[in-house]
Amino acid sequence: MSTKPFGLTGFDLDKFIRETFAEDLGEGLAGGGRDVTSESVIPADARFAGVMDSRDPITVAGLPIAEAFFRALEPEMHIEILVEEGQSVPAGSDLMRLSGNARAMLTAERSALNTVQHLSGIATMVREYVDRMDNPDCTLLDTRKTIPGLRHLEKYAVRMGGASNHRMGLWDAAMIKDNHVLVAGDVGEAVRRARDAGVETIICEVDRLDQIEPALDAGATRLLLDNMEPDTLREAVAIVAGRVPTEASGGINLETIKAKAATGVDFVSVGRLTQSAPAADIGLDFTPID
Repeated sequence: MSTKPFGLTGFDLDKFIRETFAEDLGEGLAGGGRDVTSESVIPADARFAGVMDSRDPITVAGLPIAEAFFRALEPEMHIEILVEEGQSVPAGSDLMRLSGNARAMLTAERSALNTVQHLSGIATMVREYVDRMDNPDCTLLDTRKTIPGLRHLEKYAVRMGGASNHRMGLWDAAMIKDNHVLVAGDVGEAVRRARDAGVETIICEVDRLDQIEPALDAGATRLLLDNMEPDTLREAVAIVAGRVPTEASGGINLETIKAKAATGVDFVSVGRLTQSAPAADIGLDFTPID
């Protein structure tokens, strides 16, 4: 399978690789700036062949980034990516084959694996939620509950798992929550302030049915129905009557997502997709090349 350049809007891959290596190699620290183990144990001209594989069933994300880590240390390394991003594979599947300088492989190994394990863990959990939701009329969303510095990558992994992204940050939509309402005085006033400031997308969180009409009257463009049980969600959807999209949030897990998605909401958002996804079990085994 041919490899393609990896790019995400707002994400600097070269900077990410540089900073990750600098952290692992101890750039700028006394005695740092090198892989002391590989330099002392592995001959400079030694060569390895390697296979990255899945130990569990996973949905794959991050292989092009892993490739970039290896190529940063040996641009001519032979690398073959064997599966597509977003592809679900069974345990024991080979994901990548590579061969080249042994020191370069060993130095890049942990950074590459950490990234693929983390992103594939997110994509795998997302795919499980999408499958459990089993509702083509409802879209699964992530949240801003991401590890600082990794938001673009984690939200990319969410897309590879089959869900969509909520806001990318604080800049691209207003999200009016209880603390904003507390200062403004009520839901309607909070929404009006955002509308009067010229904000086009205004998502308003409501946790009671009597907040729906004031939010809509003031100009909310989407309602986030927070911590509502399925019967209440159905009532809320009926009140909104298609005037704006609706989103269910809070108390959503693998056991509850199907029932909440079936209430007629347009979206379901789950913070743990990025906040709590376990790393995928992915290994990388090397063989010396004579």
